[in-house]
Amino acid sequence: MGVKREALLVAVSAVTAVVMGAGPGLGAGVGAGVGAPGVRDAVVPEADLSHHGHVSLWSEQLTVRFESENHGPSASADATVRLTFSVSLAAGQSLPANCLRGGDRVVLCRTGQLRAGGRSPETALDLRTAGRPVEVVVQIDTHWNGGASDPNPENHRHRVLVPATGDPYVF
Repeated sequence: MGVKREALLVAVSAVTAVVMGAGPGLGAGVGAGVGAPGVRDAVVPEADLSHHGHVSLWSEQLTVRFESENHGPSASADATVRLTFSVSLAAGQSLPANCLRGGDRVVLCRTGQLRAGGRSPETALDLRTAGRPVEVVVQIDTHWNGGASDPNPENHRHRVLVPATGDPYVF
């Protein structure tokens, strides 16, 4: 009974680690053994991610440009930035290779690997809204950060009111 119980605990710990984002892609000793029997004090990396850029709206054209930065101290193997819009986006739009639709009001974009002190290339989104809103609220945040702890989560969460003036609003 003891061997079966231990095997079950190992299986549950492995599934939990993958579901929580501490799966195989992070490397040995970086959160992969959290909760596994016999593993103590697993190292969880610390990566302070931030996102900066600008958003503009003119008629139904919504433009978003942003970069992500890792203030460290650890590297980030990958991260996902979520952009949530207060209006629906028109269907059938092309997105950059690192982005995909997460719903009619959500776009998700990969940052790729970010070394400590490093920046991602600029992500440029040229979107159309479904209709001609007079303003749009855009929320930008880190959806997933590779399982790292972030000591300063406020610098990757932004909420921007974008009137339909064509002017860039910075975040």
